[in-house]
Parts: sequence; structure tokens; C-alpha cells
Amino acid sequence: MKAKLGRALIFGACFSCILLMTVAGAEVEADDFEDGFVEDVQDESPNVAAGDEEIVYESPPIEPKKFHFADHFDNVEESRKLWTLSQAKKDDIAEEISKYDGIWNWESPQRIVWAKDKGLVLKSKAKHAAISARLSKQFDFKKDKPLVVQYEVTLQEGQECGGSYLKLLSAGKETEDLTKFNDKSPYTIMFGPDKCGNDVKMHFIFRHVNPINGTITEKHCNKPKNRLEEPFKDKLPHLYQLVVHPDNSFEIRVDHKIINEGSLLTDFKPAVNPPAEIDDPNDQKPANWDEREKIPDPSSQKPDDWDEDAPPQLPDPNAVMPDGWLEDEPDMIFDPTASKPDDWDAEIDGEWEAPLVDNPACEKAVGCGKWKAPLIPNPEYKGKWRAAMIENPNYQGKWAPRKIQNPDFFEDLKPFRMTPIGAVGLELWSMSSDILFDNLIITDDVNVARDFAANSFDIKRKYIDRESDSFFNKVVELTKTYPSIWGVSLVAFVILLVIVVYYKFSRAKPQDSAAKAADAKKTDALQPDDEDQVDAEEDDAGDDSDPSADKANGDNSSQESTPLSASPKKSKSDLDDKESKLEQNAEPKETTAKATRKRQVRKE
Repeated sequence: MKAKLGRALIFGACFSCILLMTVAGAEVEADDFEDGFVEDVQDESPNVAAGDEEIVYESPPIEPKKFHFADHFDNVEESRKLWTLSQAKKDDIAEEISKYDGIWNWESPQRIVWAKDKGLVLKSKAKHAAISARLSKQFDFKKDKPLVVQYEVTLQEGQECGGSYLKLLSAGKETEDLTKFNDKSPYTIMFGPDKCGNDVKMHFIFRHVNPINGTITEKHCNKPKNRLEEPFKDKLPHLYQLVVHPDNSFEIRVDHKIINEGSLLTDFKPAVNPPAEIDDPNDQKPANWDEREKIPDPSSQKPDDWDEDAPPQLPDPNAVMPDGWLEDEPDMIFDPTASKPDDWDAEIDGEWEAPLVDNPACEKAVGCGKWKAPLIPNPEYKGKWRAAMIENPNYQGKWAPRKIQNPDFFEDLKPFRMTPIGAVGLELWSMSSDILFDNLIITDDVNVARDFAANSFDIKRKYIDRESDSFFNKVVELTKTYPSIWGVSLVAFVILLVIVVYYKFSRAKPQDSAAKAADAKKTDALQPDDEDQVDAEEDDAGDDSDPSADKANGDNSSQESTPLSASPKKSKSDLDDKESKLEQNAEPKETTAKATRKRQVRKE
């Protein structure tokens, strides 16, 4: 029966899987042809071996003329030469935490995919850390080419509070000595993820220079519509890319998907260009300016019968005290079992009183204490009288100061032309350790960045996805994409349940057979098990009569059954004596049959 039930479960599970996959395939096919045609989409997946072929990683090639900066961190010795550890201190902070003493190291990720793939890892947490590298060639925004910044981050321990963003340091005297790199070092752009608690950000900040007076203002990009939660939880590599075009447009991508885009002129706060007019700071609202849209009606009077003092509720005059109400008994009484503590000081603690407890006389009564009628709404209650509101005939509208020309007005139609970039830096503080940075590039060609990702990040993620892929993950993804599969799953589960119930109730037949066997025992009729037993005993007799035949046939049954046998060398007479003793001591006949079958199994 257990075998039948197991086969039923396996059959039901297989049937459910087939049904799910069939419907999922139908859903996909229906979606593909919903519009009546098939769109030819360019495949931007990495150029790696398909199917079950091994995915091989090689450090992405770096052609210096294509990059302003590039480091895949795989060549540790060469990479260390590029980066400079900060020896500065933070201002306006306690001395013991002012140092940039966070630890950086070049090492493989915790989840090693390929041993040769290395990254720059921030090892420490709850420490200030800063490191920077000079660009191989300065990025100048005067050329008609975009700025492309791209890098990978793996939060190997997750992240609850901290950042993993980059600073593109402005070229100039203040950034010539990278050992002095700190939070005050001037930067042109800050880009990357940041999170603390529920506040999740994707920073894109650029520092704009006022063309009139030279003052610098940070411009913060508007937040993307969708929150980015997964990169801070899943501990997987993620690719971040910022592209700023000469026409002032920008795109931010995470794992090749655009999560935010817009214009430098319209999608930043504060705006790049100030308003042409501003409020006159010397204009004051007149004292008699009336901003009230409505006023109480001066002709309205309170009615003579309006009683403002009437209570909202009053005792029910028709209520009667219930029978059995103990009006002379209080709800609470002093605890008769309490006694004054020995250390009680009346002068300090006051006169001692026993604590109050529920009156035991009230436990079975309707109520105790002075009875009060329940309150009901007062039909005469009207509340505070107020005059009706009418339109204000003297309403002058909301006052606002007059506008004047903005003396600081300017119009910068090319905010893309930012301060040149001379270095890239990581100046961070995080409550999580082991933040891995990898494949950091700065270029002016989007295709170069895409090819670099195809030879690094895309291969890595494809390998990880293939490694972690399972039937469960596929089912979860299918149910997310096609919610109707939940209905199909329910149907499959019901079918499986029906199969199990069917086999469970099919035990009635074996029970009938058992009843027949019981009747047969009363009459000592020969049963199938007994016939098998007789056959087995005959086989045993045949086997014992010619032990040399087993040896000739190479029978090793005695060796395999050694752990279950007392001694493999025991003679036939000893075994027969033991058998006769078992038969003498056995009370029911059924027990003897079982013992014989057990010996048969042991010998085989």
C-alpha cells in the first residue's frame, strides 16, 4: 500500500509540473503573438558559450585610447599602483573617529566564481574609508562626447546603512595630492547607491558653477519612481551606469535597465537656472488686507429657545434598578487578609491602609454600590450656536509680495559643461563590511562601456544565474510573470489530492482480505502466506542438503548476511536444535510462522 501511495504522489507531482509548464508555455506564446506580429529584438546578452558549455572568464581587455580610466582589479600588482590611500582626517569631528582608517584590500569575492576575478574590497565597517586614483587622461566636458561612468558593486554582507557611490574629483590644485582626499575635496559628480534604514537613494549630484559670481551649488537629481531594494539584500553583483550627454540629457541604469532619466535643466533640485523674477523682500502686507473668503453672517441671530447649556446626555428616566442589585454593598473592600508590614513607618509612609480587592459578595450579584440610571442622548441638546457663513464682500485674495527682477539671474543652457574631472575616489562610511567594487571604467563611448560589461559583469551574472537556477526559481518567476498559473496550480493540487484520497480509501479491499484470513485461521485453512512458508521451508531443505552446490556456484550469501547471523560456521544440527526450542516456547501459531520467515530472510 505504501508503494502504491508513493507512486500516486509521484504521478500527481509529475502531472502538476507538466500542467504548469504547459500553461506557462501557452501564456508565453500568447503574449508573443498578441499583437499579430513578432518583433525582431536585438540580443544584447553577453557573447558566451550557450547550452551546457562551460562559461570561461577572462579579464576584459583594456585599450588605453578608449578609456579615461579603467581597472578590472584582476592584476593586483598593477592595480595597487593606480590607487592612493587617504591619510587625511575629517574636520569638525572627534579625534578618535576623524581618521580615514578603513581597510581596503584586493581579493576574490566571498562567492568565488573564478579565482582570477578580483575586486577592491572595503573590509571594515563603522569606519571612515577613502581611496582614490588618478585618471589616465582628464575628462573635459568641452568635447561633443558623453560622459560614461560604469562600475560593479557586490554588497557581500548586505547593507542596512551606508553608501557605495563614487566621487569624480574635479581637476585642480585641491586634488593634486590624493593622500589628502577627504569629504571636503571638490568633486564634479557623485554617483551611486546609498541606503540607511528605509531611505534608499541612487545619487546623481553635480556641482554647478555660477557663471556670474563663481559660486558652486550642488544639484541633486530627482529620485527614481521605483525603489531599489534588491541590490542591498541579495548579495549579488550589480552594475551601475551613468551616461550624461552633451545635450544635457542623462540616463541611469542598473543591470542595463534604465531606472531614471531626464535633463540637467529640469530634473534637479535646486534648478540649474534661477528664476528671472523674485519676491520683493521690501514689500509688506498691508494691515487692512482681508484674506478671509467667508465670514459669519452678521444678520444671523441665535434663536430664543436655543439652550447652549443643555448636556449632550442625560439619565434614562424610564430605567429601573435591576432586581438583586446590592446597593448597600461597595464594589471594592479592604483586603481582610492583608497586614501592615513590620517596617511601615507612619510618620514617613503615612497611615497604613489595606489594599482594595473585589468585594466577594458582588461576584454572584447583578451589581453592587449606588445604582445610577444609564445615560441616553438628550433630545434637547443643540450644542454651541454659530452664525451661518457667507461670502466675504471685502475679500481681497491671498496676499503675495510683488515681483522684481532677480539681480542674480543667469541662464546656463549648457550645464553639461562641468568642471573637468581629474581623479575618481571612494569616500565612504558603512555599517556593513566586505563591500566589493569591480570593473570601474570612465569613457566617452557608450558602446565601449557595453562591450566591457559584456566581457565582465554579464558573463559573471550568467554563470551565477545558471548555478543557482532551479525548478523552484523557475516556478516563482513564472508565477510572477503569469499570475494565472496560481489557478492552474490549485487545479493540479486538487487533482493530486483526489489521487491520494482514492488510494487511501482503496485500502477497503485489503481489509476485506484480512477478515477472510481471520476466518480461515479459525478453521485452520491453508492461506497463501502459509503456502509461501511451506515452499520456503522446502527450499531451505534443498539448500541445506547440498552446501557444496553453493560453493560451486560462488554463492556469497553467508558473507553478506554475517552481521545478522550469530556465527557463519554453525552446523545444521545446532540450527535445528535452536529451531525446535523456538517452536516449544512459541505460544501462537502466527508467531512461529513469522520466526520461520525471519530465518529464511537471514539465510538469503
